[in-house]
Amino acid sequence: MPEFLNSVKGFGVTFRQMFKKVDTVQYPEEKNPTAPRYHGRHQLNRWPDGLEKCIGCELCAWACPADAIYVEGADNTADERYSPGERYGRVYQINYLRCILCGLCVEACPTRALTMTNDYELADDSRESLIWTKEQLVVPLLPGMEQPPHPMRLGETEEDYYALGAKLADSRPDDGGRNPVQEGPVQDWPVQGGSS
Repeated sequence: MPEFLNSVKGFGVTFRQMFKKVDTVQYPEEKNPTAPRYHGRHQLNRWPDGLEKCIGCELCAWACPADAIYVEGADNTADERYSPGERYGRVYQINYLRCILCGLCVEACPTRALTMTNDYELADDSRESLIWTKEQLVVPLLPGMEQPPHPMRLGETEEDYYALGAKLADSRPDDGGRNPVQEGPVQDWPVQGGSS
């Protein structure tokens, strides 16, 4: 091929693309669904009685390669119980300026307290608003749940919670595979003992 045709050949790619239909996405009016296991915004889950699953172990913070998670644990007392274990996460923060949404924190969590949702709209024009606190991350109370602090309602020990939690997870209604990573409280879970 002659040397002077190389530039014409390069323009040929441009001209072919000019006549193709443009795939325009009408975001944010039309939002395309994400993949079922998409790693989006984090959430802190609760037990069916309303106690928090986070035990303040800080394993998520240790596993985070971007150093985006800060956890401060505190001890539960007989009068103030926030989780079924000995400890709970008193302070929990995720810095979304640093977070790379890799999901290693979810893998490190021993109680499945931390999971990831499909929510990807995290942009903001303020640096302070991209540091999410525990109040923003914890799932809201559902009917049948009680606002902590309160005594354990699903058993006397944290082992009871883990055994009952596995049983309730097996009986949980299937969401059709729409969001298998996201684990939130389910309204159908019965709360045993105590009133709400």
